[in-house]
Amino acid sequence: MSTRFLSNVALALAAGFLVVATMAFAPGTVAWISFGIAIAITVTGLAMLPSRSPIQRIVSGLVTLVGAWTIVASLVFAPATVVWLAFASALAVVGLSVVGLTAHELRTERVVHSLEIEREPVAA
Repeated sequence: MSTRFLSNVALALAAGFLVVATMAFAPGTVAWISFGIAIAITVTGLAMLPSRSPIQRIVSGLVTLVGAWTIVASLVFAPATVVWLAFASALAVVGLSVVGLTAHELRTERVVHSLEIEREPVAA
């Protein structure tokens, strides 16, 4: 299993949790949860940057930017504002991870189709 695939799934799950947490917990709690998850998102984005795929590098760069922004926002803004900023950032990361998963799947399908071997008719 590819590390790109696992990283994108981990990003989607972490950001999906943050989407739910922003609507389930008190604003003060959301600020600290978003801070912790944003650190994990930023580190994962940085770890995926050396990917060979140009699409994945773009996705990783954008994920890193969104994660860094969320870290700063969770510490600077009022907790009530952080709820909505974290919600928007988490939705952005979910969308970016879906793009990364789709790019990974398309590349995998392309490799599988290019490796198919045509059979020669069998003489009877």
